[in-house]
Amino acid sequence: MTRPKPLKLPGARRILHATDFSRASRPAFRAALEAARDGPARLVLVHVLTAVTLIPDLYTVSSTTFAAFQRSIRAGAQKRLDRLVGLARARGVRAEGLLLQGIPQDQILRAAQLCRADLIVMGTHGRTGFEKALLGSVAERVVSLARCPVLTVRAGRS
Repeated sequence: MTRPKPLKLPGARRILHATDFSRASRPAFRAALEAARDGPARLVLVHVLTAVTLIPDLYTVSSTTFAAFQRSIRAGAQKRLDRLVGLARARGVRAEGLLLQGIPQDQILRAAQLCRADLIVMGTHGRTGFEKALLGSVAERVVSLARCPVLTVRAGRS
């Protein structure tokens, strides 16, 4: 298999990479790193936590336990985000991480506006048919609503 040509994006000063930490995000992270390093550009890594809700009567959890659970999820996500920022910095890229909470596509688009992103880079799971209809596509929504170019990188098949 031949290696793709390096990604050249002249003029991109701020690149936002949205990650869900899945395998589908890895190729997009590499593409964002390459684009930021070759730019050179600042890389903003974004992860969005979605609200965790419990259905009454199915789960009985005290508010203290639930709050501890949420803190644990947030701390784990922050640790993973910090790791990606560290990897980017080790490769000579100016990088920062943003841990947000809410609806993923809304928060990604908001972050892109706030940091004045010239480019959004994100992975796509490549879902089709029923799976796409059921789960939706954050990448598709971001592509259709973003005010800047969006590079989607499809996850490789195993």
